[in-house]
Amino acid sequence: MEIDFLVIGSGIAGLTYALKTAQANPAAQVIVVTKSDENESNTKYAQGGIAVVLNKVEDSIEQHIQDTLRAGDGLCDEEVVRVVVEEGIERFHELLQWGANFDKSEAGEFILGREGGHTVNRVASHKDITGYEIERALLNTIHNTSNIKLLTHHFVIDLITDHHLQKRSVTLGEETTCYGAYVLDYKTGDIKNIAAKVTLLASGGVGNVYKNTTNPTIATGDGIGLAYRAKAWVKDMAFIQFHPSALYQDKEGQRFLISEAVRGAGALLKTKQGERFMLKYDERGELASRDIVARAIDTELKISGDDYVLLDCSGINETTFKTKFPNIYHHCVDLGIDIFKKGIPVVPAAHYLCGGIQTDLTGRTTLKNLLACGECAYTGLHGANRLASNSLLEALVFAHRCAETATAINQETGPIPSVPPWEDEGLTIPGEKVLITHFRKEVQSVMSDFVSIVRSDKRLQIASRSLEVLYSEINELYRISKLSLELGELRNLVSVAYAIVEQSKEQRENRGVFFNRDLETH
Repeated sequence: MEIDFLVIGSGIAGLTYALKTAQANPAAQVIVVTKSDENESNTKYAQGGIAVVLNKVEDSIEQHIQDTLRAGDGLCDEEVVRVVVEEGIERFHELLQWGANFDKSEAGEFILGREGGHTVNRVASHKDITGYEIERALLNTIHNTSNIKLLTHHFVIDLITDHHLQKRSVTLGEETTCYGAYVLDYKTGDIKNIAAKVTLLASGGVGNVYKNTTNPTIATGDGIGLAYRAKAWVKDMAFIQFHPSALYQDKEGQRFLISEAVRGAGALLKTKQGERFMLKYDERGELASRDIVARAIDTELKISGDDYVLLDCSGINETTFKTKFPNIYHHCVDLGIDIFKKGIPVVPAAHYLCGGIQTDLTGRTTLKNLLACGECAYTGLHGANRLASNSLLEALVFAHRCAETATAINQETGPIPSVPPWEDEGLTIPGEKVLITHFRKEVQSVMSDFVSIVRSDKRLQIASRSLEVLYSEINELYRISKLSLELGELRNLVSVAYAIVEQSKEQRENRGVFFNRDLETH
């Protein structure tokens, strides 16, 4: 099929962009491809909220900028920071117009929370399910927009580039054009070649490259894997943010997030012996930025040998907690955790990628007609460490900018060249999935053991050699097999893991979330 706008991903970035392009181009067709249900994304699990300057008396644009720069530890692009903070206010109000609800006082004022790294209360939220509420509002608006089509349970195999049209290899840095994507309907096994004038990658994060993550199972770095193979520039992959307070459970996989706003409301981090420890690491205590808090917890666990630390919530009024964090409260109760007497057991878990597909201020990548926004994109906003609740704001701002860019490209671009069909003649469907499962666990083990919160030159060398072997084995499996969702995800995971390790080896200074114990701190 041939369309105007192809959107890969259905989180806040992809859906906002889809709405804006559809509204600006009413005669155009917009297709949103998502590999799970339409509302399954990292956005859905965002608890804290959106950091935005709404109280001009106690807060200011300049203060938000400075907090972001401080959290980014000197590696933020200041122009990008200013753009996001300034334009974010208008984008937030558009979200309200689409029907998203945020907590307000009886007087009608927004109730603003405070999270780590912020010097004032500026986080707008909807209880502790802010992302879920945003997804609801965006999808409701999309369902009422006639020129947007959602393809659920569809997985993007590869971007269509000159490599496919001209049947030749493409090198990094060569001028290359994106013409759409090959997409697998994994319910039927059909592979569609969707040719598009403009393609947007908004596919979210990479959390499942690690054993334990706050991300849903779909976060396998697909957009970055696609871009990486298509020879788009990928930057700052070494900077993986670990959320300090994921709920500890004696199992691997997705971790339930305990919002940073709980610490903002007064919860304290303590050892299992009841000793508060954060003031040893930072004068801001529990409200230091995430990199500092996560590394402090990691250090304390190594000293004590314990499996977790405790988040002591006894200083928060019970009624206030239940009102502001009902989802967290009920989840803990269901697990038999007495929040107010014993505290919540927490550990750091892989949470957010600060790097990604390199874009400019218009959302353009280094491939012609390929845009990116949201967590899969590197814009320069986060630097070495994301300031809490800046990600949803960034997604809104860059989705708007990408929509403006896409509209201009659509008007300038002529007919789409003929796209060759996907070739899978002679390939076989693997009779067992044990190899795919094994390789996925191997990638996650390598990353969790050697490329986690604290790294070293030796660990990175071991990881690099291990991933080279895994990459070769996975590529051979891919070469002889018909595509499946699981094999496609595995292919992306190993590509992303390799990029993280190689760029970690190149990073020779400890900044923000990146810490190599063989390097002196800056």
